[in-house]
Parts: sequence; C-alpha cells; structure tokens
Amino acid sequence: MLQFIVRRVIVALLVAATVMTLAFILTRLSGDLAVSIAGPNATQEDIELVRKAYGLDRPVTTQFFDWAGRAITGDLGESYFFKTRVSSLIAERMPITITLGLTGLIIALLVSLPLGILAAVRENTAFDRVVQMVALLGQAMPSFWLGLILMITFGLQLGWLPISGTGSWQHYVMPGIVLAFSAIPALTRLTRAGMIQAMGSDYIRTARAKGLSRASILLKHALRNAAIPVVAIAAVQLGFMLGGSIVIEQVFALHGVGFLAWESIGKNDFPVVQAVVLVLAVIYVALTMLADLMNAVLDPRLR
Repeated sequence: MLQFIVRRVIVALLVAATVMTLAFILTRLSGDLAVSIAGPNATQEDIELVRKAYGLDRPVTTQFFDWAGRAITGDLGESYFFKTRVSSLIAERMPITITLGLTGLIIALLVSLPLGILAAVRENTAFDRVVQMVALLGQAMPSFWLGLILMITFGLQLGWLPISGTGSWQHYVMPGIVLAFSAIPALTRLTRAGMIQAMGSDYIRTARAKGLSRASILLKHALRNAAIPVVAIAAVQLGFMLGGSIVIEQVFALHGVGFLAWESIGKNDFPVVQAVVLVLAVIYVALTMLADLMNAVLDPRLR
C-alpha cells in the first residue's frame, strides 16, 4: 500500500509541475506582456518602464523559476488589475466555485445512481433504452445552451429561481443542474455496467440462494462492488466541474474562480490567469489521487 501511495504522489507532482510549466509558457506565447499591461496607447518609454517594474526584462527562465519557487510556497504574485495578492483573490472566490461543483456532483449522483441501477435491473427493456438515450442527449447538450434555457424557463417565465448572484442556496440550483448534466451520462453508464457485471457474479447467486431480499442483494451486495469505479469517476467529474465552471459562472454571473479567470483574461491580468490554471489543475490532480487511494482501500486487487 505504501508503494502504491508513493507512486501516485510522484505522478501527481509530475503532473502539477507540467501544468505549472505550460501555464507559464502559454501566457508568454500570447504576446509581449509589457505591451498588454501598458495598453494600446502607451509609448515605447511607458512599455519599457512597465517591463522593468514587473521584472519582464529578465530572462524567461529566470522569471519562470522565480514564479515557480514562490508558487510552491503559496505566493502566487500580485494582480496587475486588482492590485492585490492573487492568493487572496482566489481564496475569496474559491468557496463559490467549490459550492457550485459540489452541488453539481450531488445532483449528478442523485440522478445517475438510481437510473443506472434501474437500467441494469431492467436490462434491454424500453426503460433501459430510454436511460441510455437520455445519457447520450445529456452528453451532447452544450452547457451554456442548457443554462440559458433554464434561465428563461425557471427564472424569467416561471420566476421560481434567481438567474444570477450567490445570495442563497437557490442561486446554485440552476448552475448546479447544468454542471450535473455533463457528469450524469458517464456516471449512469458506469453504474449500469457495474451493476450488470455484479448481478452475474457468483456471490450474488449465493445471496439469492440464501433467500436474501431483492433490495438487500441490489443495495448491500451488488452496489457495493459496482460503486468502486463510480468513486473514481465521481472524483474526476468533480475536477471537470471545477475547471468547467468558467463558462457556467459567466452565464449565471457567479463571481467564483471561473468568473475571476474570465475577468483576468479580458484585462490581460496574466498572474491571475496563471494562478487559476495552476490551482484548478492541482485540485484536479489531488481529487484523482484521492480517488485512486479510495479505490485501493475498497478493492485490494488494485494494491
């Protein structure tokens, strides 16, 4: 088990280092940062002053190792536009993004697990085909389009839910549903496949021979084993939701980390863009590693 954990930690650190490097390189490939910061009407003298003030006149490798060294210690630099520490900005906005991601994951699990179980129990029936069709539709549906449809229907026409802001839990319902739609297809198909495989196992036939109830066989025995891959996919989907919240937060005007990234891209605030990419990537890597460890605990064969 210790070797398993060490291998996963090493891979996670390598992925984080790769993302850190790519985030730095891509912002530099977008053009001269000094020109972007100084603005379109700046003179050459102004650009040189900006380049010197922000340390952009140093070699690129020096800039990278300086930024990477400070980022490892939690110092993500200072925002060009907001004139404050980037770490403070992200810490202020992160609760909104995490709340949105967890809301989407909970909704996805509440929908996908029952659908997957029922589709497995009624394999090759009309209900099973409908579930698979709904999963396919959910995977193909653009998230921003679904968000706009929900806003028009439940926000403007029916007036049931607020369409923007973060004042109460109702503000997270519609964006949470939109995020959940991207995860429901994978979770539903995986639950269905796992349940079908589990229901054909020898221990399920033994449980039936003992006279156990159908509910006990499904929920206590079959679902326990079918849930092992679902745990991994759920953690991965949560990472996708946190990263994909940029579009959803923009549509519903939720001022989380995704909205912060959107603002920073429009204002050429590159330290914030780099930091948001890095933080979301580290969270995704951590969730993936946590899922691997949970699966290793649940299934000794993985160890």
